[in-house]
Amino acid sequence: MDVKVCIDPAAGGLTVTITAPALTDEVKALAARLEGGGGLTGWRGETAFPLREEDLLRCYGEDKGVKAQTAGGVYDLRERLYELEGKLDRHTFVRISHSEIVNLKKVAALDLSLTGTIRMTLAGGTVCYVSRRYVKKIKEALDL
Repeated sequence: MDVKVCIDPAAGGLTVTITAPALTDEVKALAARLEGGGGLTGWRGETAFPLREEDLLRCYGEDKGVKAQTAGGVYDLRERLYELEGKLDRHTFVRISHSEIVNLKKVAALDLSLTGTIRMTLAGGTVCYVSRRYVKKIKEALDL
């Protein structure tokens, strides 16, 4: 993706133009994020709560559903993990296993002493393990 920024003091406001060869899911997701429609809604029973990306610790699959964990608790999500990968900022959120996506800004500690995997401790003490399949990707994301 090529990003260009043009500063025009005469501009009345901020305008973003997306130029692409076709209308793909990636283009739709990018447009939704720019318009502010890319937010998440967490559920507790029949009550909906707006969730901000910066508050998320992790999203994970459990009991045939997807959960979002924040410092304020755990919420049910109606999206699938692959949909969340498209919605969430790919520079901040990274998949660490088949069933889990974590917020790299909330990683408090990494234990690399385990052979073939990485133990992640998130803010608040939650412990996650990076599956072997994703270890190389995580090391590249964290410049290790």
